[in-house]
Amino acid sequence: MGKKAVHFGSGNIGRGFVACFLHESGYEVVFADVVDKLVDTLNSTPSYNVIERGVEGTVTKTITNYRAINSKYNEAELIDEIATADVVTCSVGPNILKFIAPVIAKGIDKRSNDAKPLAIIACENMIGATDTLASHIKDPKHTPEHRLEDHHERAAYANSAIDRIVPAQDPNAGLDVTLEKFYEWVVEETPFQPGENTADNVEKPSIEGIKWVDNLQPFIERKLFTVNTSHATAAYFGYNRQKQTVDDAMRDKEIKNQVAAAVAETAKLIVHKHGIAHEEQEAYKSKIIDRISNPHLADAVERVGRAPLRKLGRKERFIGPAAELAELGHDTPALLAAAEMAFRFQNVEGDEESKELARIMAEHSPEDVVIKVCGLQKSEKLYPKVVEIVQKVQADSQD
Repeated sequence: MGKKAVHFGSGNIGRGFVACFLHESGYEVVFADVVDKLVDTLNSTPSYNVIERGVEGTVTKTITNYRAINSKYNEAELIDEIATADVVTCSVGPNILKFIAPVIAKGIDKRSNDAKPLAIIACENMIGATDTLASHIKDPKHTPEHRLEDHHERAAYANSAIDRIVPAQDPNAGLDVTLEKFYEWVVEETPFQPGENTADNVEKPSIEGIKWVDNLQPFIERKLFTVNTSHATAAYFGYNRQKQTVDDAMRDKEIKNQVAAAVAETAKLIVHKHGIAHEEQEAYKSKIIDRISNPHLADAVERVGRAPLRKLGRKERFIGPAAELAELGHDTPALLAAAEMAFRFQNVEGDEESKELARIMAEHSPEDVVIKVCGLQKSEKLYPKVVEIVQKVQADSQD
């Protein structure tokens, strides 16, 4: 019997990134989704293309050996697929993890303890996404307490960090997905090593393209504070200056300099905190700036900038590194300038968070905004500097 993977979420990341690697590693892919049209299209289309675009050219890969299940109507069928799968992955968005957990829990519960534990890897833009999914699965509402004692014999959970730019797609592309050639998929290795809390027959899934590591944290923060920081900085400055796309923004010398300055600041933290060599981080930083400047991956600044409330959060791409650097005695003018542009991203059509941000900015004092939106405390060194930014943005909106 061949290898099988169940993947929740058949959007662009699911089809273009995760399923592509699973297919190339010899897995049959069973997509689970709730979008009727997408499920029907997958089942009626025997193949689709993944188009990888890089500076050096374009590569097209054809994906086959997949099928799809509508999890709204066919739960029993999906439970059986999970019970006999080798791997479960997902790319549904952090807020949806709690909704896919119950059916995964039922599939795990139906597995034989003699089978190898199911490898579960969440592929979300979120720190500790698999841990979050595991907590929902192991909730007593979904897994009875007496079944938790030997749960590790049926499932193994590993956090991951994914890094790949998938721009907005051509509306006429069908199932085909265009994305950048560069990728990084880093997964914890420890959960697949036999030990006190893992089964004796646990095995690391054989998936090409994964980089296995003992400590995921440096890779997660390097990606978040370099890729996400640079991408969002370009988008927010670009929106403020009426640019259409991120690559268009990066052709503006002033914006490109702002992006470079922001990731130069985050590089200090990454090198100091994680012991990554300065030269290695410099090379990584340069590669990221080239990636987001790629004209073949034109991405609207509104799409990249969406959800500003989340992106201004305490552990996110601007405030997170700036707060840590401030405590270490470093100034962060570029990160603060990027945060200012994020605060100015208000009332953008199609983005509810930008409308909520505008409401919060209009109804609250600068101090309350910083506490509510950024999660900063008055005792933190960065706090007064962000208050100044909010005061400035609020004053400008009243002119």
